[in-house]
Amino acid sequence: MIAVTNYTDNELLTLLKSDSNSAFVEIYNRYWASLYTAAYRRIKSRELAEEIIQDIFTNLWINRLTIDIRYSLHSYLHTAIRNAVLNHLEKEEVRERWKAYLKALSNDSDDSLEAIITSNDLSALVEREVEKLPLKCREVYQLSRKEHLPNKEIAARLQISEKTVESHLTKALKTLKLQLKDSLLSLLV
Repeated sequence: MIAVTNYTDNELLTLLKSDSNSAFVEIYNRYWASLYTAAYRRIKSRELAEEIIQDIFTNLWINRLTIDIRYSLHSYLHTAIRNAVLNHLEKEEVRERWKAYLKALSNDSDDSLEAIITSNDLSALVEREVEKLPLKCREVYQLSRKEHLPNKEIAARLQISEKTVESHLTKALKTLKLQLKDSLLSLLV
């Protein structure tokens, strides 16, 4: 193994490009601490800083034969760390926004589910009260509200006058309103 500790960065790069493990180890030992400090200062996570540095050195080794460092190794590595940290922070921000979106969506779904349950409860409650109405009154109410027939058609179908249809509807609605008043309050609360 060649003693490379006194070599300049340019000499180490030349050796690295000719597949020198000892040049790579020297670069690693020479820059690891300063790169770690730069990464940790920005992300405040020991494990993450080490992982980012590991990725930088892994890429350096993988691309050692084709790497083109125009200025200095120091600048190249610190720029790589800065970019890796910024990429990480950007990904985290996107992750956080996505989590917030999903949480908001979940809350909307929870509200929708609650609205559906309340609506179903309300429908069941109205059905029970409609069943308690007198027969003719109930028939008129169901034809009007469920089948959406106009009063004239209801009158013709049941062979009663339109005024009687209106009277039955008014009676049904007034009865339902009184019967459901207390139940609606407890259901809504």
